Amino acid sequence: AAGIPQFAAIMGNCVAGGAYLPVLCDKILMTKGSGLYLAGPSLVKAAIGQIVDAEELGGAQMHAEISGTVDFFEKDDPSCLKRLRSLVALLPEAKGSKTSKTPEETSKPAMDSDKVYDLISFDGQKNYDARDLLATVIDEKSMDEYKADYGKTIVTAYARINGRPVGIVANQRLQVRTKKEGIQMGGVIYSDSADKAARFVMDCNQTGLPIVFLQDVTGFMVGRDAEESGIIRSGAKLVNAVSNSVVPKITVVVGGSFGAGNYAMCGKAYDPRFIVAWPTARYAVMGAAQASDTVFTILARARERGDKKATHEELEELRDKVKQSYEEQTDIRYGAARGWVDAIIQPHETRDVLIRLLDYVSRPMPKARFHTGVIQV
Repeated sequence: AAGIPQFAAIMGNCVAGGAYLPVLCDKILMTKGSGLYLAGPSLVKAAIGQIVDAEELGGAQMHAEISGTVDFFEKDDPSCLKRLRSLVALLPEAKGSKTSKTPEETSKPAMDSDKVYDLISFDGQKNYDARDLLATVIDEKSMDEYKADYGKTIVTAYARINGRPVGIVANQRLQVRTKKEGIQMGGVIYSDSADKAARFVMDCNQTGLPIVFLQDVTGFMVGRDAEESGIIRSGAKLVNAVSNSVVPKITVVVGGSFGAGNYAMCGKAYDPRFIVAWPTARYAVMGAAQASDTVFTILARARERGDKKATHEELEELRDKVKQSYEEQTDIRYGAARGWVDAIIQPHETRDVLIRLLDYVSRPMPKARFHTGVIQV
């Protein structure tokens, strides 16, 4: 609450009232074999008759994959301490400073920028691992992935670009499997990924890190299961955090940018300092196929209610006309011509462009306090 960063490294058992203390911190690290629970297996058995081992009850892997309590799951104590040093190094260099430290050394990405063309397709249908995309953008060995095993359809990470610390929020296009929710589709925001990203954005504001958003999103998950999981509540958290964020934000539209996903991933309406897009990007309320089918259904029903019944050929012609019109409007050039994006860049230029933009936005700015609205639980 006072703005003092706090880190917790759980390298043993943390039980009862003591279990609350690390969860009050900004970042939580936990090693394999450690325990975090309000009551141990013996007390649980005595109190409610449940037989459970320590790992299932409150092990590091459980908290990393299922509860989402732990931010960083480490294999041993040395790895935990190494990660802790890396995270502390992200803090602003001057006391009370709200700007990230200036680059101390330059570094190359793990993957050559031209390799990005092996990952993507011009029609946007090819799935890819967001981490591979990040390997062409961020400095080699600089990535500390936040809650890597939880909310997997969004990749959140602390990293460096040309030595400058940043926060990364990127949509994962691969299909993923989670222990809690099962299979999740790539490019879709689920409740767990929205919760994770919201907390990450809040932490970047606490730390004073600029945030880079890499958009390739079809929207939030819909349906009965999604509603029961609280997708509206979780989505509101993310939108709340992003819209009220006071640190510099830069958005890169690398693929689709549809519906409320555009807002959640810091679209134009939520005031990124810069928003750029690849030539293959698509920008709309929803995908062309879904939108054209919806509009077609409405128009077809309107015709059916009229005096003249439409023939099958006329309806198909109408469908094609609506789809073609919508596809033209989702073309990123349509949005760029209307000021929805600041520039269209080539994919292999992404790192160089971000280096320049981060240099602009990381200069001293008027101080502003980070406040969020109501966070529903």
